[in-house]
Amino acid sequence: MNTLPFRFGAEVYTWFMSNNGETYKGQLGHMIEVIAKAGFTGIQPIFTWMGPLADADLLEKKLKDENIDLAAVALALDWNGSQETEEEKKIADEAIKLLAKFPGSVLCTVQIPTGRHDLVQRRKNLVEIVNTVSSRAADQGVVSSFHPNSPHSSITRTEEDYQVILESLDPKVTGWCPDVGHIINGGMDPLAKMKEYRSLINHVHYKDWDGNPEFTLMGKGKVDFTGITQWLKDEQFNGWIICEDEGQEALEDPDFVTLHDGKWVHESLIPKLK
Repeated sequence: MNTLPFRFGAEVYTWFMSNNGETYKGQLGHMIEVIAKAGFTGIQPIFTWMGPLADADLLEKKLKDENIDLAAVALALDWNGSQETEEEKKIADEAIKLLAKFPGSVLCTVQIPTGRHDLVQRRKNLVEIVNTVSSRAADQGVVSSFHPNSPHSSITRTEEDYQVILESLDPKVTGWCPDVGHIINGGMDPLAKMKEYRSLINHVHYKDWDGNPEFTLMGKGKVDFTGITQWLKDEQFNGWIICEDEGQEALEDPDFVTLHDGKWVHESLIPKLK
């Protein structure tokens, strides 16, 4: 893995899936340990779900103990108004403050899906908010990357959504985090879409998809991970590839899923690269 331009990490959403975050609440330390055991070198926690390790000093110590880097932090908010609410701005600024203490870590912004009503105006509002948050992050030396998602209630789901939103991001402050599972779930070809907007990519998420109805354990679905990863290698993408497995197994045993994904990356994916 040392010869690759990018590094592999894991997202904590795999644990969050059970009971909307209640089952494993406050257990980020355990997640860091499992992610390290899986052979990953980075983690992406969810900012509002970090528990005691939202404290930068405690987080830094735990990461150092497990030899794991803070690859990114997911900032997931509603962002349903014409601008940030006071509470949303407060949370975003707290996330930026934390990330500023971990140089090289990415602010991964994502809108919590709440419906496709007033679609045209809400997409416009979302882009304006995301660019505003990214601009404040850039002022603190923090890199930002916007992450579309694909639930039926998401306004960042379809090819039209992607065109409108990605082409409205301010590339001076906001990059794009393609999530290959969400892209294919929205009816698009992940690699084709990544090639189309290559200049925006500064962070990447991997999850697998089989359409039954949606996501499956990494390596068991229809996403062409070998082709995508080879392209990223050829393009000399030097950021993070974060595994965010949403297979049904995660609801019962997220530790198993994360360990499986690490083994799959090292034993099945990387050996196929040229």
